[in-house]
Amino acid sequence: MIGPRPEFEIKILDPRLRQWGLPDYQTDLAAGIDLHACIDEPLAVEPQAPARLVSSGLAVLMNDPHVAALVLPRSGLGHKKGLVLGNSVGLIDADWTAAIAISVWSRLPPGSDAIVIAPGDRIAQLVFVPILRPSLRVVDEFSAQTGRGANGFGSTGTAPR
Repeated sequence: MIGPRPEFEIKILDPRLRQWGLPDYQTDLAAGIDLHACIDEPLAVEPQAPARLVSSGLAVLMNDPHVAALVLPRSGLGHKKGLVLGNSVGLIDADWTAAIAISVWSRLPPGSDAIVIAPGDRIAQLVFVPILRPSLRVVDEFSAQTGRGANGFGSTGTAPR
């Protein structure tokens, strides 16, 4: 069990968030807070076009080297509509205090309809995660061997064991 719930500062950069809903967890067991599209007009995300950056309208101060935030896609939008993140996962370092941007991309095949994002749509989520920061020691050989070793990608196969 993790200790007391940490408190981070959130700066509201777009006043419309006060109408749309301040960042919060939507259910008691939700892992992330939804991020709104802080845009002034609908945005058409064309299939396979270059990714676009959308402001979340907020910034966060974590200021703890053992925490980071991840910008993740909302599962339903990716699965049902094809809206995913252009960078797969966005990493927000603990010392980043500027606006959080969301890289959006349509994974749909060419010729499909554009995905239209309206101002205020909840298009991504922000998840806070613990970070390990080990010291690194350069060696010529590892001090231990593992069962897998350097057998590479896919070396364990895909069939049930």
